[in-house]
Amino acid sequence: MRAPTDAERIELQKLRWRSRRGMRELDQLMERYLAQRWLDADDAERAVFDRLLVCEDDRLWRWFLGYETAEDADLHALVERIRTLPH
Repeated sequence: MRAPTDAERIELQKLRWRSRRGMRELDQLMERYLAQRWLDADDAERAVFDRLLVCEDDRLWRWFLGYETAEDADLHALVERIRTLPH
């Protein structure tokens, strides 16, 4: 993984704050994505992650546990990508 630029470092700090869900399991999933994938993600994937952050916690939880599937194909693909990131 490459080193973040100053602008990306600032953006990551903001995203970490916005990613805090108050549910440890969701927090860990979001942090794992930010730590392992976000820097290498293209603008389109980053935009999908921004959309994911505005979703309700209970909906996110059902998606990540596989109880439901996001109707939006891009959101579903990102949820699956996050679910499969190594611990």
